[in-house]
Amino acid sequence: MPHTKDDLPDALYSAAQVRGLDASLIAAGTPGFELMQRAARATWRALVRQWPTANELSVLAGHGNNAGDGYLVAVLAQRAGWSVRVLAVGDPQRLQGDAALAHADAVSGKVVIEAWSTHSELRGVVLDALLGTGLSGDVREPYASAIAAINASELPVAAVDIPSGLCADTGRRLGDAVRADLTVTFIGLKLGLFTGDAADVVGELVFNDLHADPQLLEVAPISAHRLTTGNLPRLACRAPAAHKGQFGHVLLIGGDRGLGGAILLSAQSALRSGAGMVSVATRSEHVPAALARIPEAMVLGTSSANQLMGLLQKVSVLVVGPGLGQAGWGRSLLSAAANAPLPQVWDADALNMLAEERVSLPKDCVITPHPGEAARLLGMSTAEVQADRPAAARALSKKYTAVVVLKGSGSLISSPDGRLSVCHQGHPAMATAGLGDVLAGLVGALLAQGMQAFDAACLAVWLHANAGEQQGKFGRGLAASDLIPAIRQLLEEQAPCLK
Repeated sequence: MPHTKDDLPDALYSAAQVRGLDASLIAAGTPGFELMQRAARATWRALVRQWPTANELSVLAGHGNNAGDGYLVAVLAQRAGWSVRVLAVGDPQRLQGDAALAHADAVSGKVVIEAWSTHSELRGVVLDALLGTGLSGDVREPYASAIAAINASELPVAAVDIPSGLCADTGRRLGDAVRADLTVTFIGLKLGLFTGDAADVVGELVFNDLHADPQLLEVAPISAHRLTTGNLPRLACRAPAAHKGQFGHVLLIGGDRGLGGAILLSAQSALRSGAGMVSVATRSEHVPAALARIPEAMVLGTSSANQLMGLLQKVSVLVVGPGLGQAGWGRSLLSAAANAPLPQVWDADALNMLAEERVSLPKDCVITPHPGEAARLLGMSTAEVQADRPAAARALSKKYTAVVVLKGSGSLISSPDGRLSVCHQGHPAMATAGLGDVLAGLVGALLAQGMQAFDAACLAVWLHANAGEQQGKFGRGLAASDLIPAIRQLLEEQAPCLK
């Protein structure tokens, strides 16, 4: 059955795992060519729905099973009366097995098949059937030139299974990738369709399981889960006689000179996300602003770590790092936090000092690095992190025995026990300062209300991304504080305070 972005399965697979599913379907009695025909029909239906007035199709076909899907779509389009051409980028003589049968169908159906060249004209809707999920290294010629031609055409583009050049496992452009308006993918959703560069190239995503046996899918190994409204962790409802002491006391530590806004954003986020009590330890210069902006918070003007000791014994969760700085003041406060036996959220400069091995991360922590911070923590470049975001998130979880939120397009939440979740919501208007501070406070508030670290991180990332998507619809100029009321509203919709 077809799906759209609002109705997709939760399970995400690697390319190898999807190939395993495909092999299982064939072993269970469905011929491979029948699966290819189902994929072609699903692609054709999606294409017609997307462009109902179109009547011309240019198929760019490679030399694997992806090309076979393209040849069969060409047959269906020709039968429907469209003007169809297949531009063969890969040599059709290299086609094997089911793909060769598909090519033979196109030949017998008198589909026009021409060798592609850089002078070939693209017309109508362009169908990318060049490269499938098996691609690992950077795209080579002549495929690189074909991808460039598709992207330069300014025509509507549909991709079969995955945009050519996008890594199915990591979401990285392998040199270059087709920028599709529509991607129709099959059997199992690929992890790489939801993180990294995917948002720039996938377009609308349609999924078809090709009538796979649900029992096969239930037992198949998966790589990750997609966060959805149906599988989100939820806060419990509150009893009518509830009191503030039942919902935790969050202490937020940060805001060195010149950086006070960061810790105030985090504190406001924690307060509005349901923490029972909120305290802030910051520079004395920031106390008047904190009390004016968040009178509900208890604010401690802090000049040294010694002033934290009594407070650390009274709180239940720490959020450390927003605006902390890396000078002596920040180092001393971070050291005190690291020795406190409390669940903690570390962000920003706390992570930079952790990367310098100035301090050790305590147990039961959530860390929330952006790619640059993740790179410093792992001793690699930002480009290397972005080249394989799932691997980086898992490596951080293993290294620090912590729940990791690797922020960015297609945020990843990784647990030391191997669980990995992906949140693909969001909006480009979220590319602005302060959003990480809001997220850190939100995670702290959910921890304070009794959620386990991985669940708190998953729910927080989803709330944060969807609030950003809501507010991003108003366009550029999104401020981090705009997200806080939207997060509160979404949290109530997901987990009502009262039954």
